[in-house]
Amino acid sequence: MTIGGGHGDSEVLTVMEPPSQRNTETPSFQNATVPVDSSGRATVFRPFSLSSPHSRAFHLAWLSLFSCFFSTFSIPPLIPVISSDLGLSASAVSAAGTASFAGSIFSRLAMGPLCDLIGPRTSSAILSLLTAPAILSTALVSSPTSFVLVRFFVGFSLANFVANQYWMSSMFSGNVVGLANGVSAGWANVGAGVSQLLMPILYTTIAEFLPRDVSWRVSFVFPAVFQVITAVLVLLYGQDTPDSNRKASNRNKDRTPVEEEHSSFVRILLDGLGDYRAWILALLYGYSFGVELTTDNMIAGYFYERFGVNLEAAGTIAASFAISNVASRPAGGMVSDVLGKRYGMRGRLWGLWIVQSVAGLLCLLLGRVNSLWGSIAVMWVFSVFVQAASGLIFGVVPFVSKRSLGVVAGMTGSGGTVGAVVTQVLLFSGDNVRKQRSISLMGLMTFVASLSVTLIYFPRWGGIFCGPSSSSASDDCSQRLLGDEEEDDDKVVISGRLRPVC
Repeated sequence: MTIGGGHGDSEVLTVMEPPSQRNTETPSFQNATVPVDSSGRATVFRPFSLSSPHSRAFHLAWLSLFSCFFSTFSIPPLIPVISSDLGLSASAVSAAGTASFAGSIFSRLAMGPLCDLIGPRTSSAILSLLTAPAILSTALVSSPTSFVLVRFFVGFSLANFVANQYWMSSMFSGNVVGLANGVSAGWANVGAGVSQLLMPILYTTIAEFLPRDVSWRVSFVFPAVFQVITAVLVLLYGQDTPDSNRKASNRNKDRTPVEEEHSSFVRILLDGLGDYRAWILALLYGYSFGVELTTDNMIAGYFYERFGVNLEAAGTIAASFAISNVASRPAGGMVSDVLGKRYGMRGRLWGLWIVQSVAGLLCLLLGRVNSLWGSIAVMWVFSVFVQAASGLIFGVVPFVSKRSLGVVAGMTGSGGTVGAVVTQVLLFSGDNVRKQRSISLMGLMTFVASLSVTLIYFPRWGGIFCGPSSSSASDDCSQRLLGDEEEDDDKVVISGRLRPVC
């Protein structure tokens, strides 16, 4: 399958200009196995190919993040068993859930600048290797305190998401980056659902041969080993950019003095932190992906407690919520790209607001439905919209700042886990939580947060209500940063004419 950018019935994008001065020291892209732009980034998306470094990076990125989601959410489906064995109270379980999100807040913030420094490939592999022992140590917990600590450190692995999105933005051009980001993250997020489905089965299978209190501990060997294997694959077969790895590329260039390197890094960091659009996207992601994380964490227990289904059935229902990511989040990225090609940045923002608003209303409805099958049906539709909203958000992220892409991606990704922590603490903490009411309130918060889309404005491309500024050519930060490293990097030739990629 090949998905390329275009306008109407125009052909696949081709680049007509010679590479800028920045690329004269890098290898030529004339022999690329896929159509590329002047930076070597693919202008088509081929998810079922391994022939190009772009496709290999895609598969390694989603598989690595898949293993991290699998590890992080391998614990919730076994909580009824773990709680019984360790004597965990409802408040301890809730605190552990909050801790798993809190751990990824700081790691996601750090991951963005780390990708800017050493590249997404090495950053992703290092994080996976460092957090694999944390999930393995679940087998050693013996008290509520140790259980909370383990979930805190396992949550660090979710920062792999930032490396995933950074990697895709480095490999794919603006006309397909929303789709590439959506599919990569969407397929990876399915790991949360697969773990909900497989961990109860793995536990019950092991329990046929070992005591019950040992079986759940042995079960966590699998996610730890899986995470290590994916990290090794990333190191062996991945590369940071279309032409090389970040470290190797840097050796081929004249190095600036240490002081200039430090100054450049600080400037990149401050540019990202100072862009108000990054903060709004972080808020929006907090009430799309953050809501999704919260739902992943509590939905199995919700159906187990409210409707009296057994452990395997509850895990299957919860798995169906996360597994829809295989299509829904990529669909969000695709919708963002389609709307961007037809209506520009305004189309991307309108699509984001509509989809996230509907997600909030469906979440509100989920807490009001009193039948088992009615709740399952609403949950399925809700999962499609809330996950698609995440894809739409990361269809906008690459356009905020090219220079500070890692920082902006890290801020947005951290916003997702901050939203999950806030929602968990406000609505799902304590011993006497009414989950039906909490779910409805979570939906209301999502709807209100979606209104912040109206505040996002790009002087060059406009916003949800306003068109481009007449003075955008000189003052737009996003335009300046998009053009810093390559004069025509934010433009492509479509049927012989130039137009901005939005």
